[in-house]
Amino acid sequence: MSNRAQRLIDCCRTLAAFTEEPGRTTRTFLSPPMVDVHRHLGSLMSSIGMHVTVDAVGNLRGVRMGEGPRLIIGSHLDTVPNAGAFDGVLGVVIGIALAETASRHSIEVIGFSEEEGVRLGVPFIGSRALVGTLDAATLALAEPYIRQFGLNPENIAEAHFAPETAAYLEFHIEQGPVLESLHLPLGVVDAIAGQSRLEVTFEGQANHAGTTPMPLRRDALVAAAQWIVRVEQLALAHDLLVATTGRVQIEPNATNVVPGRVTVSLDVRHRCDENRQAAVRQLIAAASKIASRRGVKMHHQQPLDQPAVPMNVGLREHLATAVKSAGYPVHYMSSGAGHDAMIVAPHIPSAMLFLRSPGGISHSPDEDVLGEDVEAAITVGERFLCLTS
Repeated sequence: MSNRAQRLIDCCRTLAAFTEEPGRTTRTFLSPPMVDVHRHLGSLMSSIGMHVTVDAVGNLRGVRMGEGPRLIIGSHLDTVPNAGAFDGVLGVVIGIALAETASRHSIEVIGFSEEEGVRLGVPFIGSRALVGTLDAATLALAEPYIRQFGLNPENIAEAHFAPETAAYLEFHIEQGPVLESLHLPLGVVDAIAGQSRLEVTFEGQANHAGTTPMPLRRDALVAAAQWIVRVEQLALAHDLLVATTGRVQIEPNATNVVPGRVTVSLDVRHRCDENRQAAVRQLIAAASKIASRRGVKMHHQQPLDQPAVPMNVGLREHLATAVKSAGYPVHYMSSGAGHDAMIVAPHIPSAMLFLRSPGGISHSPDEDVLGEDVEAAITVGERFLCLTS
């Protein structure tokens, strides 16, 4: 492992100790430990000649003026509860390393204050402020925390990206097992998958478990169980489609009562919106058919329909060229998870590079990276800068 890769990994582990919960890494939007994160990273930025500020929503920003239009390199500084050391933070630390080595380029490194949606239940506050899409209701929700942090939400317009900004680049751990399964250090992201979230409810008849004969039951849970199996079957039959039933609510949820009502969450993701939406239609039709066959009612609601976000084709190809010229295989892949890049991409041409996640583990204290992959990412970043300058 190179010395600079080790320094970056050590920095991420140092930042992981800045937490709301002793013994666990938990750092939510503008919580007290974010002050320590800003102090530590701000000092690193200042030491290489960057001008350091914190904008109105708490995004840490370091700017180093140079030749050509500005490239933003960013990711998030907040975490989920009991997080690992590298989700989000590694991308910021790599950005600082690139700003140090690529001194002739105009670079802005941003550590977004909020991406995970833990503290307020609303994600992407930092990146939405950057591109001007932070709505008034969310800003009002965040205002007490912003003011407590010593910032003024009335200056929100100053958080907007500079007009000379030409591109956005994000480094991030994959948070999945694909790259490791392929024995690859890096992946070039071509799109961030679209996502549908639904709640599907089966309504039967709660009844006595001992006196209701099996043929006369209207068991909502059995209907839901059959449908859950159908969800898995459909996802397995379609390439790149993932579908998850992660939460089941059963009423009355008693050992001696036939379940009368069951609500199941459904999360469907695919890089192609048409394929995702077609899958949702098929799954709702399947739920309706199963419910009818078993004598129960079915209804659903869909609180989220997030379209897929492609990365900029030109920047993606520059990134692929940089990977190849650095001596690594080029592997294109979509991201099943949401990232700040999906908020930024409709407003600034964007690219994203994944680093392998050992064990495919993330959002866990067991989250890790390999030193050689971090070194590979820095090398690719340097070559990307040369291609885009």
